[in-house]
Amino acid sequence: MTVDDTTSGAGAEPPSEPSVHPTPHHEVDHTAEPTDDPLAIRLEQLILGADRRYTPFQAARTAGVSMDLASRFWRAMGFADIGQARALTEADVLALRRLAGLVEAGLLSEPMAIQVARSTGQTTARLAEWQIDSFLEGLTEPPEPGMTRTEVTYPLVELLLPELEEFLVYVWRRQLAAATGRVVQAADDEEMVDRRLAVGFADLVGFTRLTRRLEEAELGELVESFETTCADLVAAHGGRLIKTLGDEVLYAADDAGTAAEIALRLIEAMAQDETMPALRVGIAFGTVTTRMGDVFGTTVNLASRLTSIAPKDAVLVDGAFAQELTRTGDAPASEAQAAEEAAVAEKERQEGVEPVAVPRYRYGLQPMWQRPVRGLGVVEPWLLARRGTP
Repeated sequence: MTVDDTTSGAGAEPPSEPSVHPTPHHEVDHTAEPTDDPLAIRLEQLILGADRRYTPFQAARTAGVSMDLASRFWRAMGFADIGQARALTEADVLALRRLAGLVEAGLLSEPMAIQVARSTGQTTARLAEWQIDSFLEGLTEPPEPGMTRTEVTYPLVELLLPELEEFLVYVWRRQLAAATGRVVQAADDEEMVDRRLAVGFADLVGFTRLTRRLEEAELGELVESFETTCADLVAAHGGRLIKTLGDEVLYAADDAGTAAEIALRLIEAMAQDETMPALRVGIAFGTVTTRMGDVFGTTVNLASRLTSIAPKDAVLVDGAFAQELTRTGDAPASEAQAAEEAAVAEKERQEGVEPVAVPRYRYGLQPMWQRPVRGLGVVEPWLLARRGTP
């Protein structure tokens, strides 16, 4: 449904709502209506900086957008349908205006605006859940006997909110600058979306059995430690953590050498931690499609399959990745080649001739037996190992 052209200003009284106005596409789930808990409402007002004032219909009309588009924006951000409860604020109206304005100005298409809402909603929802579960919950333990968590929460949020908001904007700008830099360095327009990357999966071995043995708290600590170690190592060595899946992480790197270093560092770090299960890693190199911060395509599927067949505490790579390491001089084409180069240099040294420089390969590659991989045909994996000291 498209609302009429007359809209009220920000300071006007909320317009009257129709008696029946179901959300498009499916019936409204009235169980999703907002809470009436007094503390929850006070916290919501503090965080949003505004009182509940509008129903969804009123918010859409005030923002000057159709109810259909407003509903799609709302769902894309990850929020449940709330029927026609008076639960929205001036901030919600402003957000609708901004998204719709980008579409009207031709800066974003409507599908792209929906994607912006969805990607932002998914990312910040996870961040907010983590902050409440792991951060805020611990800090709101009553500091004195007799105090309730309710009495502690509001002033704590009041103090933390501006600091966390500033930090969030700072990190976002930093990440946006880094991502923009990678895009503008792409060779052509097609490479901005479909790029050649190294993609790696790191997977904890025997994690399912471990879940039956450990208490929930122990399991949570193990997963958090694993994800933290992976995130730190991936970032420190120039890769990008795409996502974590509990017992598995997916990362990407612009070049094979970086991906190889990260994989071996992960294996070494987990081997030094007695509380951690063994780790296995699979890496593939090739064209990857990027969408909403995630990666897709045959290269990603191949990396996942290689992980599933990798021995514990080992890294398997595909042929394209092995060729890329050889091309860049990070690995010899074969150990026989490396040995021959070393022998030639030694002979020249013994003969008093200035020896040729022997390449200092960082990694070694050992071909493994070819094997069929479901959905990808026959694959020849290579075992990646480190040459020399880390």
